[in-house]
Amino acid sequence: MTRIAHIELDDGNLPPPTPEIEQERRVAMFDLMEHNTFELPDRDGRPVPPGPYNVGLSIRDKRLVFDVTTESHDKAAEFHLSLSPFRQVVKDYFQICKSYFDAVKTLPPSQIETIDMARRGIHNEGARILQERLEGKVTVDDDTARRLFTLVCVLHFGG
Repeated sequence: MTRIAHIELDDGNLPPPTPEIEQERRVAMFDLMEHNTFELPDRDGRPVPPGPYNVGLSIRDKRLVFDVTTESHDKAAEFHLSLSPFRQVVKDYFQICKSYFDAVKTLPPSQIETIDMARRGIHNEGARILQERLEGKVTVDDDTARRLFTLVCVLHFGG
């Protein structure tokens, strides 16, 4: 039961997302709920509360906060990550996404494919950074890291 059963973004204080950002969010959340790996490691010899887990993602005091509870809402973990390592890759990701959304409207498929490959590369880099930052706190697979990175971008959009 090492998975996320429910995820919630604390985006109430953020400006309304663009339709494209909202679509990215919906797809990431749907895909995340379909399949994910989220495993909390043992800490200081204490047993880890069993999953599946509810995860709250928010930005507080310029830090990315993961608030993890069990399905019965018992606290399982909370960790705070600096947003600094994400700043450039999030900026690059938004720029390439804008290029992609613009290209879809006017450019031929071959050019759209080139932009999409670049977008996937930046997305993979963001997921890699997230996995590194989560090391020792939680283990996630590559697909879960990619989807969580998308949600970090959604939160970063307004933050």
